Amino acid sequence: MSEQIEIDSGKKGITLFVVIAMTFMATLDSSIVNVAMPVMSGKMNVPLSSIEWVVASYSIIICATLLFFGRLGDIVGKPRVFQCGTVLFTAGSLLCGLCHSFIPLIICRFLQGIGASAYMANNQGIITELYPKEGRGKALGILATAVALGNMIGPSAGGFILSFVNWNFIFLVNVPIGIAVFLLGLKHLPRSLKNSEPMDKTGAALQFGGTVLLFGALIEAQTSGFANLYILMALLLAAIFIVVFNGFEKKYRQPLLDLTIFENPQFSLNLICAFISFVCIAASAILLPFYLQDTLKLTPAQAGLFMMLSPLILAVLSPICGTLSDKTGAEGLTLSGLLLMASGFFLMSRLTEHSWINICAVFVSIMAVGQAFFQPANNSLIMSTCSKNKLGIVGSVNSLVRNLGQIVGITLSTTLLYSFMSRKLNIHVSDYIRGRGDVFVYGMNRVYLILVAICLLGAMLTAIRLFLPKKKGIQSGVHCV
Repeated sequence: MSEQIEIDSGKKGITLFVVIAMTFMATLDSSIVNVAMPVMSGKMNVPLSSIEWVVASYSIIICATLLFFGRLGDIVGKPRVFQCGTVLFTAGSLLCGLCHSFIPLIICRFLQGIGASAYMANNQGIITELYPKEGRGKALGILATAVALGNMIGPSAGGFILSFVNWNFIFLVNVPIGIAVFLLGLKHLPRSLKNSEPMDKTGAALQFGGTVLLFGALIEAQTSGFANLYILMALLLAAIFIVVFNGFEKKYRQPLLDLTIFENPQFSLNLICAFISFVCIAASAILLPFYLQDTLKLTPAQAGLFMMLSPLILAVLSPICGTLSDKTGAEGLTLSGLLLMASGFFLMSRLTEHSWINICAVFVSIMAVGQAFFQPANNSLIMSTCSKNKLGIVGSVNSLVRNLGQIVGITLSTTLLYSFMSRKLNIHVSDYIRGRGDVFVYGMNRVYLILVAICLLGAMLTAIRLFLPKKKGIQSGVHCV
């Protein structure tokens, strides 16, 4: 028996608000942390290669648990799991705000990530069940707007907070929002029915172990090197876990990840394109705060205001583009979006340590317009390829791909950055070198050129999917909606 959401049609708007409010809180936290990284690096006396763990730990634990929470949402009800995630994220935010050293902060970020994973795995599924085809793109566009607003307010709020109080308050601002969202959810989130399907605990453990070992090893290899024995052992174990997980899921009657969903070429290509876009976005986001604050010498408050630009554009354009995708089709918008993003990345590769901030703003705006074209349309394409009883797992896979893209983007950009900087100086580099903005810009420019190539690959795949035949939903006899 598949899980069903019971809700009065007149309350859809309130339910949507509750879902997007939690999404807003998570993205607010993420964008505040990004702008605060240079300050946190100095305050806790840790290098760039270590401070990225503040972002990476959050993303890694989300990737490691999204499938579990997506499946759990299908079994016990997506609203229930969503609410549990709200509680955990809020508690994690409070604990992060009470931390004063690096290691405890990373541990608390893991707790935050578990909470975020629980609601990320189910928010798109809740929205997709609430809205039919003619309203789905618009609703997902509103969800994208919540993301954009969180990203827009976060940098300016973070810059303001850092200008007056300790960095701990960037986490404490989540607490009142989380409490309010939880209370609203108690009243307005729909009731859902449980079913008796079993949980794939073995698959969940294998996926968790493989993900944590793989990305943990890749990040630590930036300083320890890939020849380090512990790094090699972690990578070997991760590979074993992933291979065993894949084989187990094929045989298990009700697996954590239903691999048959990937038999639809449209669905698989949509996910690949989403992954590519988030790799590029995350890679750029990890570099930009250091370029603004350490190279261009902007204050945290000024950098925060600058970083509002991209989410402001997303907030304005995402609902429009989501509605347009409902009316004209999403494929053309996704292709246009990726091409615009590639153009923006290429222009960013032309920046120097003496570039005018206004020029940088134009280049960032072009990237943001591309994101606004791509994200709502591609999310609608992904969620339209599944049957109703698979909305939870497909929504969690979609969120998993997004977070995988983010952690790969962070790891890829910093690894390439250190490599190019090391080549420039002929010494091993794993941090921003004070007084040598030219070295950072040298590495940053080349990272952006690689992002151009990755984004163009996504555009090519998008062009290919324009010619793929439309298929029925993942479950036989269920048409794509």
